[in-house]
Amino acid sequence: MRPLGILMLDTRFPRIEGDIGNPASFPFPVIYETLQGIGPADAVSAGPDRARIRAALARNAQRLAERGAVGLSTSCGFLVLFQADLATVSPVPVATSALLLVPLLARSLPAGKRVGVLTASAASLTAAHLAAAGAETATPVAGMPIAGAFTHTFLGNATDLDRDAVERETLAAGRVLLARHPDVGAIVLECTNLPPYAPALRRALDLPVYDVLDLLRLFRAGLPV
Repeated sequence: MRPLGILMLDTRFPRIEGDIGNPASFPFPVIYETLQGIGPADAVSAGPDRARIRAALARNAQRLAERGAVGLSTSCGFLVLFQADLATVSPVPVATSALLLVPLLARSLPAGKRVGVLTASAASLTAAHLAAAGAETATPVAGMPIAGAFTHTFLGNATDLDRDAVERETLAAGRVLLARHPDVGAIVLECTNLPPYAPALRRALDLPVYDVLDLLRLFRAGLPV
């Protein structure tokens, strides 16, 4: 089977199973290219350096295609801003972010229910990001805590990870989302580092929870073998 290519931010934090940066997270082959010099702070931003990121994405997309990738994704949900740009220049199909699931899931929910988003940074996830995914700009959003284990590791690009603490923070953020928006009927995890905590979130909230791994299983199923 031909591999799926993943465009990776330049990070050093641990990539546990379930994280997009761990090949064991996938039931199919994946290959990686790193966007050298472009880290979490560059991507998780309300106003990223679009020209610089766009050029790095295009350059590394070409490399992945040359290495045999049949389709491409990215290691940060905020890169949905570049979905259209990347799809234009990529030699193969592109699915940048779990946020692309939001409009798909919204059509399947009962009347009166909405899809909510749990994100790495609520302050940085703008209407432009949601619009780039084809989602309603009024989509309910809650973020991970500004200070805590998640931010220390993933936004701070640290080398240590307190998995139990990140799970507690994820559950707390999910509860905040539902408390603020009780009409949420399904949750999408924007962040590609959050899928390891999705099972606990489903159990705690008794709601369906979707992430980038769900997106990429669906995406890969539609690509040539």
